[in-house]
Amino acid sequence: MATGIVSVGLHLTGYEVLFRVTLAMTGAAWLALAADFVVRLLWARERWLAAAGTPGALTAVAATTVLGVGVSALGRQPLAEALLALAAALWPVLLVTVTVTVVTLTGPVVRQWQRSMPGTVFLCCVATQGLAVLAAVLAEAESVAWPAHTALVLFWLGILFYGVALALFDPRQVAEGAGDQWIAGGALAVSALAGAKLLAADDGGLYLWNADDTGVLRATTVALLVLGLAWYAVLLVAEARWPRPRYDVRRWATVFPMAMTAAATLSVAAAVDVPSLKGPGQVLLWVAVAAWLTVAAAALAAALAAVRSRAPR
Repeated sequence: MATGIVSVGLHLTGYEVLFRVTLAMTGAAWLALAADFVVRLLWARERWLAAAGTPGALTAVAATTVLGVGVSALGRQPLAEALLALAAALWPVLLVTVTVTVVTLTGPVVRQWQRSMPGTVFLCCVATQGLAVLAAVLAEAESVAWPAHTALVLFWLGILFYGVALALFDPRQVAEGAGDQWIAGGALAVSALAGAKLLAADDGGLYLWNADDTGVLRATTVALLVLGLAWYAVLLVAEARWPRPRYDVRRWATVFPMAMTAAATLSVAAAVDVPSLKGPGQVLLWVAVAAWLTVAAAALAAALAAVRSRAPR
């Protein structure tokens, strides 16, 4: 997810070579994780069921939609449509009910949520808005209205899910979280990105919304971006106030919202015709790239340390 949205941000700023390199990395990581998903399903069913019954399982949906957006930017619309179909099939299964069969998962995710949840609780919103983003992108690319209408329903549903998640989120995570607390802001950013893509789809020649609908959508999109930027500032201050320098895999959940906020800012700047947002969006993108490099280096160092610790002496 983190690498995928960084690649999307690089595309939005015209760095096509870097976009293609990072998108290739995203695709490779997605294939590796998909293979691990299948292996666990077939040969480690209990571990798979335990992981699938948590909100974190919804990263499968979000990651697939992010990859789909990047693939669509390459002009590979049939593949992007296939990724949307896969994400759309996974989304209700992971969100509502998970069974013990090959085609379903077991244990409803929502029922396992508890109060005082970490930042992963916001993945219900992220996954839903990810579907909205990809559907809106494909509606514009293919000049077809129904994906945009579906995306609009998902957009409002994602906002509703954000409210539910916010009620369950433990605010102490802002000071104590290991990285996934940033999803609280990233979920608003992806919501703003969905709104921007819905506006862009309407500008692409499709008559999707009347003037009143467009006005509400524009105002909501801008409000979501402002709230996302406010969360970004709060979380950044909290990182300075309560430093957590030790590497944790959940730090990838910090990079994703950072890059998503950058992509949302750049997209909203174009969708609502506010060029002054482009500069801050570019700054936020390079901050996200720096965070990606830092976390990647820490992850590599941790992996090498783990290998050395297991080596025979």
